Amino acid sequence: METRGIDFRTLSLQDAFDLAILIEEEAQRRYLWFTQEVGGRYPGDADDMFRMMAGAEAKHAARLIERRRELFGGAPRRISIDQLDDVEAPDRGAPRVFMGARQAMQVALEAEEKAYDFYDEALKQVRDPDVHELFSELREEEVAHQQMVRERMERLPPGPDVEEDEADEPGTDPGN
Repeated sequence: METRGIDFRTLSLQDAFDLAILIEEEAQRRYLWFTQEVGGRYPGDADDMFRMMAGAEAKHAARLIERRRELFGGAPRRISIDQLDDVEAPDRGAPRVFMGARQAMQVALEAEEKAYDFYDEALKQVRDPDVHELFSELREEEVAHQQMVRERMERLPPGPDVEEDEADEPGTDPGN
């Protein structure tokens, strides 16, 4: 996770909203890209998980955009996507063809944990009370997202996921 040129000590509430929106939009784009990488094979597969996460990120961004609009109208952004990278977005190298649902959920869980860590670290530097409140709220939403993913993982049937290595080996039964 990287932020370039963002001084959390002087971050305004408007800038904090812009940063949070950009983080959600980046994660949404990454998950949508993952759906293209893994492809859909069956209900509940990695593609479904990544689509669900993209939808969750889009909804979160939409709520933040609406709140920002209520507070700041159409004021232009002062923070750009170039100032951050991989704050919440899952690792670019994570998707694989034949990735199983369990692996996709692990990727999503790690991304949500990474987002929590980002807000937790940023809170140590934030001085503005309104920004602190927003980032605290966002950090707690990441906990809720982690719980959602963990609950989905618990509902998975027992047994191994189909792995890329196993699927590529002739005569290998991925269920063994």
